[in-house]
Amino acid sequence: MKKILFLPFLQMPSGHHQAAEALIDMLKIRKKDIVLKKVDLLSYMNVSLEKMVTGTYLKWIKLLPGTYDLVYKNFTYSTMRKVHSFKGYEILFLKKMEKLLEDEQPDVIVCTHSIPSYLLSALKRKGKCQVPVMNVYTDFFINDVWGREEIDYHFVPNQDMKSKLVTDHHISHENIIVSGIPVHEQFTKTEKRSSESSRRKILISGGSSGLGDIYELITAAETSGAFDYFVLCGNNRKLYEKIRQLDADHIHPLPYIASRQEMNEWYDRVDAVVTKPGGITVSEALQKNLPIFVHSVLPGQEEINLEYLEEKNLVFRLERSQSIEEQLYRILGNKPALKKWHAAKKAYEKGIEMLSPDQMAKFIHSILEPAMSFTQHA
Repeated sequence: MKKILFLPFLQMPSGHHQAAEALIDMLKIRKKDIVLKKVDLLSYMNVSLEKMVTGTYLKWIKLLPGTYDLVYKNFTYSTMRKVHSFKGYEILFLKKMEKLLEDEQPDVIVCTHSIPSYLLSALKRKGKCQVPVMNVYTDFFINDVWGREEIDYHFVPNQDMKSKLVTDHHISHENIIVSGIPVHEQFTKTEKRSSESSRRKILISGGSSGLGDIYELITAAETSGAFDYFVLCGNNRKLYEKIRQLDADHIHPLPYIASRQEMNEWYDRVDAVVTKPGGITVSEALQKNLPIFVHSVLPGQEEINLEYLEEKNLVFRLERSQSIEEQLYRILGNKPALKKWHAAKKAYEKGIEMLSPDQMAKFIHSILEPAMSFTQHA
């Protein structure tokens, strides 16, 4: 039986895991005779080490965001074509990655994080990995850690990333598929929205950990009666209790929602999303045809995502110095502004080459069964 190995990194809930799970569930429905396995390399090495690294990472971005941003932009993402060495990853992880491949014996490997991709690229150069490897990107840019030339297939979010891989790294067009960032099928596509109430409903999200200045944002929101706010607190129980104790009729805290079906229903109930610019959340909101407002940005990846999203007119940034409600109404009550956003969204989606889960499943199956062409399965 064929096996596909999915490689995110760290165990904390993240876009890397969500993308892997979206693809795993997509394939489960369409192909029953494939083994689908998701493994975090760090947990495979040492569970206690993974917990320590995750805890340190979360504290770092929360307590010293400036230093994290400086390190990320200087050592993992360069706009000046600097050449960085990531040999440290090879020293720490390469032997363990080789051992993981020996243990699992996969037929295809899907990387949803840059570190496994880098390691597999190194193993391919050494002739120690012969199976096809796919990069599935979960941000709107490519950091410098991702393996490139040695990777067999690249599933990228947009045409800009495809052009960069072709121009800067001389990767063949045929090996790059503009698929968008994977969104789970349970987030059903919404074409048109209509509000049944004069009070608009706003969903506020800080990700699974409830990060960002959500409490400051929500307490700054006026009580004009024009909006109801539903706040996704994730696993942040302290945030949930603080908002609940406000006892405000227009503010409704929500605990962590594990069910994608329930989350999809929440997307259907609201008129807009206020969130951080994470790749998965933004892609889900675009799928649900929801205007996206950005309330705060984590250092590093999210700041770079926001630059791209603003350039493409796909999100609206909320300014702290201005009334939150006025900014929301300035867009949601403005038909020309909404029309411009819908046009930008349509232009972005037009660049996606592989729209349906069926198409992606057939493509992956064609890699598993190289003797059978993609067209035979299409």
